[in-house]
Amino acid sequence: MRSRRGKTLSEADIALWRQVARSVKPLPGRAPIEPEPPPPAAPVPAETSMLVIAAAASAKVVPPAAPPLAPIERRLRTQLRRGRQDIEASIDLHGMRQDEAHLALGGFLRREQARGTRLCLVVTGKGGPAPALFGEERGVLRRMVPHWLRLSELRPLVLGFEEAEQRHGGAGALYVRLRRLREHGP
Repeated sequence: MRSRRGKTLSEADIALWRQVARSVKPLPGRAPIEPEPPPPAAPVPAETSMLVIAAAASAKVVPPAAPPLAPIERRLRTQLRRGRQDIEASIDLHGMRQDEAHLALGGFLRREQARGTRLCLVVTGKGGPAPALFGEERGVLRRMVPHWLRLSELRPLVLGFEEAEQRHGGAGALYVRLRRLREHGP
């Protein structure tokens, strides 16, 4: 049987349809609709079928989509700029290598979310004006931290982030809003 979108139904789809069709009573004067069986499949060489089985066995389960990021509200930005809103926690990643900074950032955000922190400051630095040595880049953390905050591993923690106001570090720091930790009831 072909669906409305032109796809051929699989054996599992047809079996499900038949199970559902047996549980309903058709309207008076109407006959139950029976799906057409799928066309016979062409024989697949043994080598190909083993590759398909191996690929299916190694396929990973797709995790649920990460929650979307939201920008920091205008009212909160104004309060931060005027000094009416405090930063609840901060971490300084200056002088760390990328792998150290990534681990430190993840641990910091998890710890602060568990404490109930809603707004924190992540200081990355701007990357100094000194010329970089061969193979080195300046301001690596400044570029990488926003990327890390968008990754699926940190998205359940991060509600949103934006560049900090000048008084909190400007382009060398980020405000990070944390999601509330959902407590699981009994």
